[in-house]
Amino acid sequence: QGTMFRCSARCCEDTAASMQEVQRCIERCHAPLAQAQAIVTSELEHFQDRLSRCTLHCQDKVRDALDAGGTEARVRGQLDSCLAACGEEHLRLIPAMAKKMQDSLAALQQ
Repeated sequence: QGTMFRCSARCCEDTAASMQEVQRCIERCHAPLAQAQAIVTSELEHFQDRLSRCTLHCQDKVRDALDAGGTEARVRGQLDSCLAACGEEHLRLIPAMAKKMQDSLAALQQ
């Protein structure tokens, strides 16, 4: 962000530039940050979607177990176990997700 603000400040210091030129210059300064934010947002949304699908799967299993006559206590235990497994599985995905984001962000700087 600091780089973007310094770049934008340099655009504004150009007294020979028109307002439109200054605006285009500021937009060029902002583009790398916007791209970086888009990369991070996309990865986090993807991660959240996967986690949501896992929890929905757990909910489906609970409904099926209740429909099959499972007791509430037993089904609650199954739900807790399933949700814990989702959490653990997704925690293991975080290092790879972070690496992918780092690689994508590094590619922007080249």
